[in-house]
Amino acid sequence: MSLLVVQHQRTCPPGRFGDWLTDAGVELDVRRPDTGDSLPIDLSGHDGLLVLGGQMGCRDDEVAPWLPAVRQLITTAAKGATPTLGICLGHQLAAVALGGEVGRNPGGRTLGVLTVAGTGSLADDPVLAGAAGAPVPQWNDDIVTRLPEGAVALADNERGDLLLARLAPTVWGVQGHPEADLGIVSAWADSDAGAPELADIDVPAALAAVDDAQPAIEAAWRPVAEAFARLL
Repeated sequence: MSLLVVQHQRTCPPGRFGDWLTDAGVELDVRRPDTGDSLPIDLSGHDGLLVLGGQMGCRDDEVAPWLPAVRQLITTAAKGATPTLGICLGHQLAAVALGGEVGRNPGGRTLGVLTVAGTGSLADDPVLAGAAGAPVPQWNDDIVTRLPEGAVALADNERGDLLLARLAPTVWGVQGHPEADLGIVSAWADSDAGAPELADIDVPAALAAVDDAQPAIEAAWRPVAEAFARLL
């Protein structure tokens, strides 16, 4: 099983989710277009697609000129029924690629550990059902504001933001970061130090919450990775 993984920047690696997929027998083909790695024009050599997070917006093509190719890969995957998962930016890229919309969260930055509040549809989802009630780190300014036609909202967080969605029959999106451990999130905090968006946020408390939640994240999200791997 070969999974194409698009990693947009050094500080947003596959992390624990990649470890869980590897444990499930999946071979990760990680591409770093930000460092010059090429992206394939289609997914004929891969069994699935994983698109990770990043600081850029999903339409910041001038900042990240590979984004149009990623959106096209997601469209190709959806048309070809290739299992696809988008995490944070990857979720937003998938939403816009398939006809949805993304914008700034009117409630401001979402940062810390939030909880998956599933809809009735989540219980029957073949990939994300195991995440019901689970904690997940979030660190995002943008959210999906309109789902693509035919998409299914699977869960919000306690702020009422869309958190999980099935964006097409074989395409899933997660606004949170199940892959992120304390080391990954700490790097984001260092990168954002002094940002006005963090002025009213207790970042040390948020980092402590991420660390404390790791066992529960492992228990809930490893089965999600395994469910995704079974589709490949």
